[in-house]
Amino acid sequence: MILFPAIDLKQGQCVRLQQGDMTKATIFNENPAAQAQAFACQGFEYLHVVDLDGAFAGRPVNAPAVEAILAAVEIPLQLGGGIRDIDGIEAWLGKGVARVILGTQAVRDPALVRRAARLYPGRIAVGIDARDGAVAVEGWAKTSPFTAAELGKRFEDAGVAAIVYTDIFRDGVLKGLNIEATLALADELTIPVIASGGLASLADVERLLMLDCAKLEGAIAGRALYDGRLDPAKALALIRLATAPA
Repeated sequence: MILFPAIDLKQGQCVRLQQGDMTKATIFNENPAAQAQAFACQGFEYLHVVDLDGAFAGRPVNAPAVEAILAAVEIPLQLGGGIRDIDGIEAWLGKGVARVILGTQAVRDPALVRRAARLYPGRIAVGIDARDGAVAVEGWAKTSPFTAAELGKRFEDAGVAAIVYTDIFRDGVLKGLNIEATLALADELTIPVIASGGLASLADVERLLMLDCAKLEGAIAGRALYDGRLDPAKALALIRLATAPA
C-alpha cells in the first residue's frame, strides 16, 4: 500500500484547496521543491503532484515548479493537471515524471488515453474525480454525464496503470476517505485504484490496511500531512509493519 503525499501547485506555490474550490486555497509552502525534499526525507516513496492552474487552463501552468521538484528528489512522482495531448505526455515522461494522470481527457478524448497507455505501458493513470456520483472535469469546474464506474470501465482493456479516484466533497476537509465508494469502484474494475480525498488521520491509514482494502494500490494524503494531523513516521511505520513479509 503506497501512501502518496500530495503537492498541489497554484501560482508556483504548494497549496491545499477545499472541495476543489480555487478561492479556498491555503498556502503551505512557497517552495514546492523544498516540500518534495521534506516528504522524501520523511520516507515517502512516491509523490502525487497536481498542476491546479493547469487543470483549469487546459495547459501546463506550473511547469517550472514541477521541474524544480524533479530536480530536487529522486523518488518517482505522478503528475496531473493540464496535460491534454500526446506531446505533453511525452514531454513530461521525458523530463522524469514516472506516471502521467489524465483526467479531463479521459472523458473528452478516450482515444488519447488508449494511445498513451499503449505507447507508454505502466506510465499512464486516469484521474476520476466524482461529485454526487458524477465525474467532474476541467479542474472540477464542469460535470460529465459519466459515473466513476462507467468511465473506469472504458479503459479496462487499455493498459491503464491505475485509477486515481477522488471524492470531491471530501477533498481538503479532513472528513475521512470515502472507503465505501472507493471499494465499490475497485470491485467494478481490474485496474488498481488509488483513494483520494479526505484522508484525515492515522485511523484512515489503519482502515486502508484492512483486508478488504488490499485490492487498492494506495491513497493520497494532503492537508492532514501539512497541518500535522497525520504523523508521517507513524503512518509509514504502520504501513511497513502491515506489509512486511510474514
